[in-house]
Amino acid sequence: MNASRPVLPVAGALAAIGIWWGATAVFGIRPLFLPAPPDVVAAFRAQPGYLLCETGATLLETVTGFGLAVLLGLLIAVTLTASRTLERAALPVLVALNSVPKVAVAPLLVVWLGFGPRPKVVLVLLICVFPIVVATMAGLTSTPSELGELSRSLSASAWQTYVKIRLPWALPQVFTGLKVAVSLAVIGAVVAEISNPSGGLGAVVVLSGMSFDTPLAFAAIVLLALLSTALFYLVVAVERLLVPWARAIAG
Repeated sequence: MNASRPVLPVAGALAAIGIWWGATAVFGIRPLFLPAPPDVVAAFRAQPGYLLCETGATLLETVTGFGLAVLLGLLIAVTLTASRTLERAALPVLVALNSVPKVAVAPLLVVWLGFGPRPKVVLVLLICVFPIVVATMAGLTSTPSELGELSRSLSASAWQTYVKIRLPWALPQVFTGLKVAVSLAVIGAVVAEISNPSGGLGAVVVLSGMSFDTPLAFAAIVLLALLSTALFYLVVAVERLLVPWARAIAG
């Protein structure tokens, strides 16, 4: 079973590529509308330096915004779970802010912060922070009462109970929020780059669309998909390293 784990995702990806390639061949779809995989590969091979440079720009924006969202999200979650009154006062505000479409916020960030990477990083932060807050709060408030009684019977202080029981128990939920957030992070970066096409793979999609270079746009989209997948599985790897008991709890 362990040997099949890396094989199945590769098989799924190859099947998707085969369906895509077959559809373009069977229906005779022109590359202007839907390029075949060889057209996308050719577009990448024509400008590898340019595409990899823009991939690096998107990666930097994504990782920076995601890192800031992790810090801010954990801080907000810990603060809200420490006070029931504060949670009831602040959580509706967070929900209302999260419901604002980020596409509408992106142009305003350019007005407030100017061109460059700063508005893109802020948009990634805004789109990532809410799932981290919700997941962390759910984890911190789901500690079984039996564990709380055990800590009291051992005369553990509130700080010891928090660090040795509540936080470890919350980690699986925290990583669930991180996995959702890191997937959204790439989306946030692309939305910001489309609104402010000064760099990044989102800008490549916009500019290649304006020049009707569909294969180049698809090459950028494929790189975005690979980037998002790599970041997701990086978080999964960190989770397995830090929280090896998470699957046992889930089971």
